[in-house]
Amino acid sequence: MITALAGGVGAARFLTGLVKLVNEKDLSIIVNTGDDIEMFGLHISPDIDIVAYTLAGIVDEEKGWGIRGDTFHCLEALRRFNREVWFNLGDKDLATHILRTNLLKNGLKLSEVTAQINHALGLNVTILPMTDDKFETRIMTEVGSVHFQEYLVKRGAKDEVLGVEFLGADSANPAPAVIESIREAELVIICPSNPIVSIGTILAVNGVRDALRHTDAKRVAISPIIAGAPVKGPADKLLRGLGFEVSAYSVAKLYADFLDTFILDVADLVEKDKIEKLGIEVKVTNTLMKNLETKIALAKTVLES
Repeated sequence: MITALAGGVGAARFLTGLVKLVNEKDLSIIVNTGDDIEMFGLHISPDIDIVAYTLAGIVDEEKGWGIRGDTFHCLEALRRFNREVWFNLGDKDLATHILRTNLLKNGLKLSEVTAQINHALGLNVTILPMTDDKFETRIMTEVGSVHFQEYLVKRGAKDEVLGVEFLGADSANPAPAVIESIREAELVIICPSNPIVSIGTILAVNGVRDALRHTDAKRVAISPIIAGAPVKGPADKLLRGLGFEVSAYSVAKLYADFLDTFILDVADLVEKDKIEKLGIEVKVTNTLMKNLETKIALAKTVLES
C-alpha cells in the first residue's frame, strides 16, 4: 500500500502520474484541510476537491482548480446583490459544496462525506481529509490575522507574511484511517506541496508526525522548490516570513526528522551534499511536471527510490 500526503495543484499533478503506475485501490491520499472555508453558507474543501477533480479527469487544467468548462452564473447573480464574490466557485462546482454542506449538517463527518463524493466521481483511490475536526490556517500580516484563502485569493498573496497560525491544531485528531494508512504503508510519499500550509498542516495534526517517524514504510519527499522558487503558489513568501531561506534544503530540513529520501530537481544539484548531511538520501531528477509524460517519469523515480 502507498500513502501520499497532499495539498493543492502540485500534489494533484504528481498523483496524476502516480495512478498510471500503481493500482488505485492500493493508494491512500491524506489531504490538507487547513484551507477549508465557509462561503455563502457552504463548506468548501479546496485541496480535497483539486485532488478529486484532477484524478477524476474533470479539473480545469488551465486554472488548476474547479471543473473544466464550468460557468459562473451563480456568482454573477450574487454580484448583482452586492455580495463579495472574490472566491470563484463554478456552477457545477457548487453542487459538490452543496452536497458536502448538507451531509455535514445531517451529522456525517468530513471523511464520510469525502468518501461519498469520491465514489460518485468514480474514484478508486482513498482520499482522506487530514482531520474531521475544525482546523484553520491563518496568515499573520500587517493588517492582522487573515484566513489563508483570504490571503491567497482575495489579497493575492501580496502581504508580507509575519507568521502562520494553525487554529485548532492542539485539539485536531487525525480522521479515521489516517494513522493506519501511514503505519501500514510500504511507501509514504510527501507530494510536492507547500511545506508550510499544505504538508505542514497535516504534520500539525495530533499523531501524524509521530506515525511518520515510526512507520516501517520508506518515506520519500519531492521538493516543491526549484531553483529557489516555488513552481506555483506563495511557498517562497511563507518560508521567508518564517525565517527560512527559499530553497529545497529548507524543505528537506523541515522533514528531516522522519524522511528517508528527498527528490531534488536537477536545477538544485548544488544542494545535494548539504541535504545529505541531514542524514537524508538524495535523488536528482527533473521534477518540473509539464505534461503527463513528465508526471509519470517523476512518479517512477519516486517508486524506485
